[in-house]
Order: sequence, then C-alpha cells, then structure tokens
Amino acid sequence: MSACEPGASLGTAAIVIASTRAALGVYDDETGPVITDWLTEHGFDTMAPVVVPDGAPVGAALRAVLTQHPAVVITSGGTGLSPDDQTPEMTLPLLDREIPGIMEAVRAAGLTKTPMAALSRGHAGLAGGTFVINLPGSPSGVMDGLAVLDPIIKHLCAQVGGHHGH
Repeated sequence: MSACEPGASLGTAAIVIASTRAALGVYDDETGPVITDWLTEHGFDTMAPVVVPDGAPVGAALRAVLTQHPAVVITSGGTGLSPDDQTPEMTLPLLDREIPGIMEAVRAAGLTKTPMAALSRGHAGLAGGTFVINLPGSPSGVMDGLAVLDPIIKHLCAQVGGHHGH
C-alpha cells in the first residue's frame, strides 16, 4: 500500500534540510518554509522540517522519517560537490526505484537560470511507497525543483498508489 492516496489530502509529507550551519544555529533555514508552503498548497499534511548537519545525519533523518511512511519526502541541501555534501549518497541506498527523468527536469529548469545547476547531484525515486527527491540548498534551486513537480505530483502519487489510468 502506498502513502500516496487519492482524496482531500495527498497524505503526509516530510522535509529534511541538510545544512550544518542551519543545524548549528549559525543562520536560519530558508528552504524549509518554502517547501512547507508548497506541500501545504498541494494538499499534503506536512511535518515540521528536520534540520540536520550535512553527511551521515541526513541518512539517519531520512531513515527516521521513512519509518512514518509519508507520501513524499523532500530534502534540501547537500547535493553539491563539497566534501560534506553527501545527501545523494545518503538517499540512493534507501531508494527501491529511481525516477531519473524528474532530476533531469530539475537540472534543466535550473540551467535556464544558472550554469551551476549542472553541479547538483540529487536523486529522485521511490522508497517503498514514498516519493523521495533531493533538491538543492538554495531557495531559488528549491523553487525551480518545486516548479518541475507542480504539474506532476498528483499524477505521481496516483501512480504510486495504483490509482491511475495510462
């Protein structure tokens, strides 16, 4: 059974923010509120964002939220090339099936605004019945990624839930 079910709510959504500086209180997380608003506007019951340092804590946070079987998990941060940017490495082992076209579309959308989008290494896929996607750590990168999800998230959830026509 999938967490993506049709009806008034698309299910629960979780957010994991990978940012060592935000986790330490050096600055406020700016992407969690953007993602929370988007998820709420799209019919998800959204859990409060979990802000963790880059690296292994991201994997622990992902495993923890996945035990709650949300419909969607969106991560932000840790997708670049710094040594502690390990969100893709923490995410990939948890995915049962990848959805490479979504990340191709996210990078393509970002490339229309900045050549740095080509450096994003995120993944998208399914961990059981949960859709997981890694978005960049910048608010503009997050907004580009969410714009890609706008027209497909409901259909994606319907397919994952087995409630779809082709």
